[in-house]
Amino acid sequence: MIGGIQNIARIPELRARILFTFGMLAVYRVGCAVVTPGINTNVIRDFFEQMSGTAFGMFNLFSGGALQQMSIFSLGIMPYISATIIFQLLTVVIPQLEQLKKEGEQGQKKINQWSRYATIVLALFQGMLIATALENGQFGQGAVMNPGWGFRLMTMITLTTGTAFIMWLGEQVTERGIGNGISLVIFSSIVVAIPSGMFQMFDLIQTDQFSPLQAIFLLGFMLALIAGVVFVERAQRRIPIQHARRVVGKRVTQGGMSYFPLRVNTAGVIPPIFASSLLMIPSTLRQFTESPELQQAIDQYMNPGGFQYNLVYMGLIIFFCFFYTSIMINPVDVSENIKRFGGYIPGIRPGANTADHIDKVLSRLTFVGAVYVAVICIVPVILAGRMNIPFYFGGTALLICVGVSLDTIGQIEAHLVSREYDGFVKGGRVRGRLGR
Repeated sequence: MIGGIQNIARIPELRARILFTFGMLAVYRVGCAVVTPGINTNVIRDFFEQMSGTAFGMFNLFSGGALQQMSIFSLGIMPYISATIIFQLLTVVIPQLEQLKKEGEQGQKKINQWSRYATIVLALFQGMLIATALENGQFGQGAVMNPGWGFRLMTMITLTTGTAFIMWLGEQVTERGIGNGISLVIFSSIVVAIPSGMFQMFDLIQTDQFSPLQAIFLLGFMLALIAGVVFVERAQRRIPIQHARRVVGKRVTQGGMSYFPLRVNTAGVIPPIFASSLLMIPSTLRQFTESPELQQAIDQYMNPGGFQYNLVYMGLIIFFCFFYTSIMINPVDVSENIKRFGGYIPGIRPGANTADHIDKVLSRLTFVGAVYVAVICIVPVILAGRMNIPFYFGGTALLICVGVSLDTIGQIEAHLVSREYDGFVKGGRVRGRLGR
């Protein structure tokens, strides 16, 4: 580990990329502290302290506390993620988008550009909803100093500009830094809440509201959960593909064995994010409605942490795991690509039989992955409710942190291996010249 860090310091390009990434994330954290004009932050902070265990607490966590302070980055990167997911779903429904996606890099650039435009539209809409909710006192009475259309327009423009800046910042990190910029923005928002959670836990232990034995059990459970997530996220089911010997003109391509890897959790963190977004609707209606019957029904059946809520949450996660995996991997397209490059699965006939085999393996693997994601997302919530943990402790945040960490470490290792390989080749050439 120490040797790897020393190697990073010796490579100027990698060192510059890492420093650039930290610099951009520091800019993002500064922006999270800049309050939207015309807001009484004390009222907003009191509201979110009461809603820490609900879906509002989760979205506040993903924004790095910016939503609790109602800063210019309150919307975070969620509108961009929503727009990207919407266009991924539309590629299945609209043939023109599907054809554009198959065109390669140029087609993907155009889809990404449309996603950016959709992000601005979503951010404007969400900014308008937040401004209206603030004026109506849904986040606490007296949250707005000077209500009116001037405040609404200013809030819409401010929050939309903040989301656009985060989107640009993430793209800059992806291009000039290390790792995926958008994922690192969410990762930093989650990680920044860890110190405050530790201090809260320490204060509870000092006031005898939380026993040291409970704290040790919670720490051990979290470490075991992280180890399990790392193990499953790196797990793959590799389908063997045999390539036949091919003769193209005077060139002979030797056959061999390769593998088509299928991840256990192909859908990643998209299913719990989708499920949480849908389950956010009843909580939102609960805050904005004045009907006692509807409020009572939501409190009874859709209370976060309740049995019905967790059951629906698990069902939605499993459904979206299958749904999103079917979008990410098309067995028919995979079968055609294997056949086009002269390969076949041993014991399986090319064509429809190969597609059926891949679909069968993928379905079984997706079921295991869906149950795994559902358990990871539900168990921490149940445990947090039983132990009265004062901060948000959810599996979705854990999946994001572990996934982003593994991806970033993988990119750093790729840079290190590439640089070591270049050095070895240059050294070999020098030794060859000296030998002559």
